[in-house]
Amino acid sequence: MIKVKQWKEVFFMQTVKMSSKNQIVIPKEAREAMRLKGNDELLVVVKGNITVIMLKPKTYRSDLAGAGKGIYPRTYLQKERKSW
Repeated sequence: MIKVKQWKEVFFMQTVKMSSKNQIVIPKEAREAMRLKGNDELLVVVKGNITVIMLKPKTYRSDLAGAGKGIYPRTYLQKERKSW
């Protein structure tokens, strides 16, 4: 296993093998880091030759809350709100 330190977080990289039934086992270290439990739903995102597996959010609304914070300066938002 390789531990890569990046952005003040630790990422795990480990080789896994696909079974004859096209199944993989998520390594224990990754399950613990992601705090996965039995029956958790995961999202598999594929872009080219890169695959990302992540925990499916309970609601997308709560997961996206605050995603736009800091994009617009405060004065811009105040001006927009006054124009309503």
